[in-house]
Amino acid sequence: MKTYDRILAASLQLFNEQGERQVSTNHIAAHLGISPGNLYYHFRHKEAIVHQIFLQYQDFIRARLTLPSERSLQVADMLGYLDSAFDGMWQYRFLFYDLPGLLARNPPLQQAYQQFLQEELNHTLHTLCQRAVDAGLLTLDASDINPLVVNIWLVVKFWFAFEQVAQPSQAVSEASGRRGVSQVLALLKPYVADALRPGFALAQARYGGAD
Repeated sequence: MKTYDRILAASLQLFNEQGERQVSTNHIAAHLGISPGNLYYHFRHKEAIVHQIFLQYQDFIRARLTLPSERSLQVADMLGYLDSAFDGMWQYRFLFYDLPGLLARNPPLQQAYQQFLQEELNHTLHTLCQRAVDAGLLTLDASDINPLVVNIWLVVKFWFAFEQVAQPSQAVSEASGRRGVSQVLALLKPYVADALRPGFALAQARYGGAD
């Protein structure tokens, strides 16, 4: 692995384990056994490392939320998208521990985040809901799509932070992500088509969210 990629991988590990604010470039260099000067050759400062890691997360989400073009949307697709959303949050979880503070300290990251959210992610989520309606998976008025998308994004974006506050004595884990999927399913439940309710109940049970 090239030094550039090693720096990103080590930084992601340390940020996830200790929190971004607790890790300096000297910590990263020491963890890798390289000189600070070697690190600065690739990244001028820590904010540049964080920005690049966010771009990796962005690519992960783009790849995982690609909608099928050759067929109708299926229940398995929607569950896969939810899994992917929380898998991405788990792999890049430090980004979500204090997202407002992280964005405030890193203007290039804030710009990239807002651009991704407004130009890509919002469109993808709206299209996903509309495709689910077209496929008969959800019974949803057009006027309800935007509020539902906002609620889903709020749960996804702040779920791990909520888990930290709600259960401060327990470390955030992959099980936290499963509870997040269950919470999103609860948001979708009122809109599930009658014919799909038995399958939806099985999906809730899979994530520990059945009534």
